[in-house]
Amino acid sequence: MKKCVVVQMKANFEARPIANLVQVANHYASRIYLEMDQKRVNAKSIMGMMSLALVNGEEVVLDAEGEDEAEAIAALEKFLSE
Repeated sequence: MKKCVVVQMKANFEARPIANLVQVANHYASRIYLEMDQKRVNAKSIMGMMSLALVNGEEVVLDAEGEDEAEAIAALEKFLSE
């Protein structure tokens, strides 16, 4: 399951928000990836996520595969839009 999401967060994407995003992703059994600018990283990997350099207003693709993929996509979309 894939979904395009526009990043709309108040906080800058420094270590704490990225760590929180990874924690959200790790609540789910599905394999979860974020895709941006020809780059695809594991959303459960803090090092991978920090390499993305997310910016407000940027469009990312959430990609999840597994038994709880719909719930995982919904939770990450909510996190990225708050």
